[in-house]
Amino acid sequence: MLAFTDEKLLNLLIQYNPWWRGVPISEKTSPPKRRIAYYEAEKMLLHPSLRRFVILSGARRVGKTTIMYQLIQSLLQRGVPAKSIVYLSFDNPIIKLGGFESVLRAYRNAYPTEERCFFFFDEVQYAEDWEAWIKTLYDTQPELRLVATGSASPALEKGSAESGVGRWSVLKIPTLSFYEYCDLLQLPERPRLEQGIPPTRLHTMDKGDLSELMAGLSPLQRHFNRYLTVGGFPELALSQDDAFSQRMLREDVVDKVIKRDILALFNVRNPLQLEKVFLYLCMHSSGIVNMTTMSKELDGMNKSTLTNYIQFLKEANLIYISDPVGVDGKGVLKGRPKIYVADAAIRSAVLMLENAIADAGETGIMVETTVYKHIAAFYSAANARVGYYRRV
Repeated sequence: MLAFTDEKLLNLLIQYNPWWRGVPISEKTSPPKRRIAYYEAEKMLLHPSLRRFVILSGARRVGKTTIMYQLIQSLLQRGVPAKSIVYLSFDNPIIKLGGFESVLRAYRNAYPTEERCFFFFDEVQYAEDWEAWIKTLYDTQPELRLVATGSASPALEKGSAESGVGRWSVLKIPTLSFYEYCDLLQLPERPRLEQGIPPTRLHTMDKGDLSELMAGLSPLQRHFNRYLTVGGFPELALSQDDAFSQRMLREDVVDKVIKRDILALFNVRNPLQLEKVFLYLCMHSSGIVNMTTMSKELDGMNKSTLTNYIQFLKEANLIYISDPVGVDGKGVLKGRPKIYVADAAIRSAVLMLENAIADAGETGIMVETTVYKHIAAFYSAANARVGYYRRV
């Protein structure tokens, strides 16, 4: 590690934490609209009797950092002293080179306190041995509360299963649901619906009630079509330029994850092969994956390599894997999985599909992908496995 003076590190902290100087958090940084995940994170962070650090895991641009700033703003409004709230991004080269311990030392030397502190660490997976020092923080500072984010989940979930047992919980942040999309855009066509209609109840509703429900939702059809196109990424959903949004989705969400995050976290030696695998999965999203066929179509790529790359893409929050299940809900031995891209708009952006919504086949893939994402997100807190059943 390179040595930086406390003064330099403190100046970095002051830049990251403008509320220390009385500068309010802007509405752009902390928008008034809260996602459902925000309330889950807030409940975990402020629980009066169960102390847990919170790890927010999700794809790039789903709003993890926004949730952190909204939590910071809420703490300030509750009267928490400004200098007891610390935000850091571990994507910063100074923090990477200087090390977390040096930054923490500079903060403690400048602002010694025995009061409760709140730490917010962005992109924590870039910190070396992050789970070890978060474990140390949890064990040695009982008044500390902490929220961290990560765009790739392997290290986060592995750490949670080892060092993090009883210390922190991983909260998955999916892309916006269609409900959240409508709420974010404050669409006037939003109907008033009966509360408490889980997905599992839809198939048991009689035709009259189901028709009434669909009639109430019909004004949202054109908005749903756009949602399929731009996806559930908050910043892109608010944009007025859908074509540019798709380009940003391709460059910021996909390219950076494949060409940077996965390469760094998994030590991938052949990034071109990884790109080919993801492109293949985008072309076959919602389809059953045959590894033998896939290997042949990708120039004889080793099946073990294919399996590893698919797992890497899953852990980087770019795809979902749906395993087959029998009618009894149990897994099917030797069954082939289905692959879904994490958001239908990612697939359209990668394949550069123009007006995909006008193609019935493409629309079917986009809708199935979106429905799966909603169900998987709905039941993620219960650690439920969302598979598929295929009648043979």
